Amino acid sequence: MHLAVFGVNHKTAPVELREKVSLDGDGCGALSRRLLDGAGVLEVVPLSTCNRTEVYMVVPRPENGYAAVLAALAGYSGVDGQDLEECSYFHEGESAVRHLYKVAASLDSMVVGEAQIMGQIKAAYHLAHKQESTSVLLNRLFRHALEVGKRVRTETAIGENPVSVSSVAVEMARRVFDELEGKTVLLLGAGKMGELTATHLLSHGINSIFVGNRTYSRAEEMAAKWGGAAIPFDELTDYLPLADIVISSTGAPHYVLRKGEVERAMRQRHNRPIFFIDIAVPRDIDPGVNDVYNAFLYDIDDLREAAEANAGARQKEARKAEKIIAEEVESFSHWLGTLDVVPTITALREMAEEVKKAELAKALARFDGQLSDRDRNRIEAMAAAIVNKLLHDPTVELKKASNERGGYLYVESMRRLFGLNGSNRASGGSRPKLRKSEKDEY
Repeated sequence: MHLAVFGVNHKTAPVELREKVSLDGDGCGALSRRLLDGAGVLEVVPLSTCNRTEVYMVVPRPENGYAAVLAALAGYSGVDGQDLEECSYFHEGESAVRHLYKVAASLDSMVVGEAQIMGQIKAAYHLAHKQESTSVLLNRLFRHALEVGKRVRTETAIGENPVSVSSVAVEMARRVFDELEGKTVLLLGAGKMGELTATHLLSHGINSIFVGNRTYSRAEEMAAKWGGAAIPFDELTDYLPLADIVISSTGAPHYVLRKGEVERAMRQRHNRPIFFIDIAVPRDIDPGVNDVYNAFLYDIDDLREAAEANAGARQKEARKAEKIIAEEVESFSHWLGTLDVVPTITALREMAEEVKKAELAKALARFDGQLSDRDRNRIEAMAAAIVNKLLHDPTVELKKASNERGGYLYVESMRRLFGLNGSNRASGGSRPKLRKSEKDEY
């Protein structure tokens, strides 16, 4: 049996293609059934997020699994098979295990250290398990992957430093106010980054939001989305004393807020702090605002500098995560080796026994009943001794290899050399039928 993964992600495919191959719950189920019912796939877990669509599988032969998933995903999405192939990647064995662990640890994410991927992997696995498209191997692999992701987050600081401009702005606001709950935001302009920053702030318990835009209908539209209130743009200084956080991204060619206006607002607020986030280029807020007592102003360069410093810190933590992943891949490979050793030895002995019986039958038939029972027993004993001696060293080496790194490679070599992959003795050509207790064992 082989573990493998076929996929496309933000590194290999444009968003237009990723959209087409994206799978919802029904799509995951349909794709799994198609692969399990007629494509020779033994186990399967599709994983689909905004940045990746991957299909993890257990197959007798990796090359057949690759072709099956490529055809099934192309057929489901309507994407030309060659276009999909050019944007895809395929990993098998240890490489497939390592890939999933890196995904779970968010090392393969667009933003290293993002937390959402763990929940997405968990949901994908639970759906596949519910649809009974997993068995011993993928059950163990995905549960271990979730443990790896948790270990990386526990033993490193990979997710602690925000790396997007909007998330950095939120983190800085929290440093100013400690708690954001109950604060009021004033959003000026309709820039995408300002809108994203406001959305992040609202997710942290912001109490209310005012939206000002030179096009009042646009301000109304944005305010309605957040349950806030639109204000006339030329009256923004009247609302400034009410704001704890001001986000500005108007695109105006001049300052829309000056130092004197902020000083007046601070007097009305009795010097309670205001945090200004100026995302506009050219800048919207007079840099002199920074000189006003309890006024904290950050422009786009300040935010990007902080984001880049945090990204560097995450990369340092990512190197620690890589070491954890290497340890866990070795642990899984050891388990995988032990899993296959016993059925491989059994299949090898069964194959040898069949050959022995067939050759004995042919040899004894040539004597045409001229042998005594004693001579017949001696020949049969000699044949059994030859088989046992020939299999002794391979059996010992297989058992020894199961305790070594990459031991599954010895197992697979043995299966290929003796033609065991074509039989149903251990890995088989059909999906194993397990009792529920066996399915859940790992």
